Amino acid sequence: MTARSHTRLDRVRGSLGIAQLALQQIEDDLKADDVDARELAAILRELQEDIDMPGGLFPALAQLVSTAARRAEQIEPYRDGDASCYLHEAAALITDNAGQRLNWAARSLHPQGDDA
Repeated sequence: MTARSHTRLDRVRGSLGIAQLALQQIEDDLKADDVDARELAAILRELQEDIDMPGGLFPALAQLVSTAARRAEQIEPYRDGDASCYLHEAAALITDNAGQRLNWAARSLHPQGDDA
């Protein structure tokens, strides 16, 4: 590993630490005794369609994995798709499966909309 890639990995680790702290704060909010169905639905919608970050957390995570897939396509041996295929499938699962299920859960909790 070069010094440059070591620095890059350190940045990734730092960024993941920040993300984990933010997610822990959301988890703490979800554990609050006064969270009702309407508010829980709104929180779930924010994870999928955050207004401050266009696209939401799940789509952003899928985009990150797709970026890794495109990079893998360029560097995998023989360009055989072994790594990139798994990454593309993971990105699709995040949006198509996990993201859609968040939407369904939010609708089940509060079908009227996402204004909490």
